[in-house]
Amino acid sequence: MKIYQSSKLTRITLKQALPYIFLVVGVVGCIASFALTYDKIHVLQDPSYRPACNINPILSCGSVMKTQQASLFGVPNTVFGLMGFSGIIVLGLTLLAGASYRKWLWRTINLGVLGGFGFFLYLFFQGVYRINAICPYCFIIWMIMPPLLWYLTLYNLAEGNVKLGFVPIKVKAFLRRHHGDVLVSWYLFIFILLLTHFWYYWRTVI
Repeated sequence: MKIYQSSKLTRITLKQALPYIFLVVGVVGCIASFALTYDKIHVLQDPSYRPACNINPILSCGSVMKTQQASLFGVPNTVFGLMGFSGIIVLGLTLLAGASYRKWLWRTINLGVLGGFGFFLYLFFQGVYRINAICPYCFIIWMIMPPLLWYLTLYNLAEGNVKLGFVPIKVKAFLRRHHGDVLVSWYLFIFILLLTHFWYYWRTVI
């Protein structure tokens, strides 16, 4: 009975909060994607152009946007970011307006965000371990993608839009109760990776 009550409370809270999560993530993602697109265009026009996000040898957008990994099928990754985050904004606005969607659409949205999360993991690995640089605007994307996927998935599980029968009910209840702890643990993991990998530079500026 306690598990049911906790699940019901979490479901109501998520339903109220989800549109705002979409709007915040969508707006921040669009701003970061637009800034990167702006700098990308200027770099193409003038190879000597120095983006404002070139802060130091590690925190640098210019060194990342000139690499092969900065494009997919010849299209800059920022274009996909603008498209995806714009869609998230529209979704948040329609939910605030009272729209409701069928389960198949929620599954499709969840699958699309999961695909975006996978792409984020690929770009994180390429940026940190292959290019050896952290693009500040990309870092913003790294920060907003986990809560987007996490709370969207929790909502869909609570509403029955997505069913994971192989996951025990107690595990699902635990994740709902400790959703914030899971997210903080993920952020700590990312920061530890960045701290340890670039420690050779961080220790020189401490």
